[in-house]
This record gives sequence, C-alpha cells and structure tokens, in this order.
Amino acid sequence: MQTLTTEFVNDAGATLSGLLDMPDEEPIGYALFAHCFTCGKSIAVIRNISKQLTAEGIALLRFDFTGLGQSGGEFAETTFTSNTADLVAAAKFLEREYKAPAILIGHSLGGAAVLAAAELIPSATCIATIGAPSDPVHVAHLLSDAEFGTCGIAEVNIGGRPIKIGKQFKSDLEDHDLIDGISKLKRPLMVFHSPIDTVVGIEHAEKIYKAAKHPKSFVSLGKADHLVSNAEDAYFLGHVLSAWAKYYIPNSAT
Repeated sequence: MQTLTTEFVNDAGATLSGLLDMPDEEPIGYALFAHCFTCGKSIAVIRNISKQLTAEGIALLRFDFTGLGQSGGEFAETTFTSNTADLVAAAKFLEREYKAPAILIGHSLGGAAVLAAAELIPSATCIATIGAPSDPVHVAHLLSDAEFGTCGIAEVNIGGRPIKIGKQFKSDLEDHDLIDGISKLKRPLMVFHSPIDTVVGIEHAEKIYKAAKHPKSFVSLGKADHLVSNAEDAYFLGHVLSAWAKYYIPNSAT
C-alpha cells in the first residue's frame, strides 16, 4: 500500500487535508470515507479498513472534515450540511485527479453524511454505513449541556477533549430527513452495525435497513465496539465490504 498526501478546496474556500491509500497495482475502483463526529482521517478503524481494501485492490480517500485534523476552516462554523458539502468536494477531487468514487463509506455520523450526500455523488454505485445513526439529530445529546454565548459558540467535551461548536450545528441536524432520503437512494446499501454498540444502538441499523430498497444487506459486527477498535473486526469488515462492492464497481472482476 502507498499513501499519498492530498489537498483540495471545498466550496467555502477551506483547504481540506486528505490521505489517498493506493493498492500496489492499478486500483479496480476508488472509495471515499467519511469519519465519525469530531474524529479524523487517521482514526484506527479507517486505517485498518483501508489496509484491507487496498490489499484487495480498492483505493481509498480519507480526509479531515472542515476545522478538524489538518484541514483548514473553523469547526465551530460547520454543520451537518457543510459536512455533506465536504464529501461532494472530495468526490470531485477524486474525479478530477484520479477517478470518481464508486464506493461511499461512512462511520457513525459520517455514515449519515454519506447517505445524505449520495444523491450529489452520482458516480457512487454502492454505499456502506458503519454504526450509523438513522437520524443525524441522534448526536444532539452530546450537545445537551452546551452553553452557547452571545456569539453562538460553546465549548463541549467530546471523547475526553474540548472542542468548540456552533449553535447552528445543533439546529441544522433537525433539518434532515434521512429516512426519506434512504428510501429514494436507488443504489445498493450495506449496513454494518454491532448489536452491542452502546453509542448508536442497533435499532438505528434496523431503521436504515427497513427504509432502504433492495438491493440492501446487513452485516452484524458481532462483539465490535462503536469505534471498531479491534483490528480484526475492522479487517473482517473491510474484507466483506470489498467482496460486496466489487460486484457493483463498473468493469471490476468479481
């Protein structure tokens, strides 16, 4: 596997930082990964899934959303809507410099983001979610104790670290009807979820699966936690995802 450092500019003018993991030989297709809420492109689950995908011939672009990691912009000014716009910008970058993504993958809130962005990324022939909420507003409970000042910004503790977030992020979450969008996807969907996920309950996977039209698939992640922190669980996920996606990647050998 070879990892290339990449940069691209989103519609708001911010420079976003990405890593493009490439197989040793010509890729059979490209995937685009959306990380979890306030996480980043280098979180272990993404690295491990990418390691498996590239070993099986699929290239993967992972990037930091606006204001996170090495990306420019202010996270306090972002919303779920701007996250989906970042995904579209990433897809356009791939199309312009390499090849348009055939696979969209999203973890946790990133899963909700790829479902929302799918209609704006026509090259994506299949979509996979990992521990995704059926409604973006699910993450609002993390902001329940936030005290927004007159400037509309609050500092909250997410995963043991302080982060500034804007009031508009919370209100924007309520403007998205993900279930209606899922019912209109008209593309193959794979739902990965752990039955013991304590962050996003398994009932969310059930709602996503029921809303989707066929072809759709569900894969239980057994004893995996929400972050799929055990490498073997992530490798299993990547292997199943690769085998499934190759069926839908144009001109790929299955």
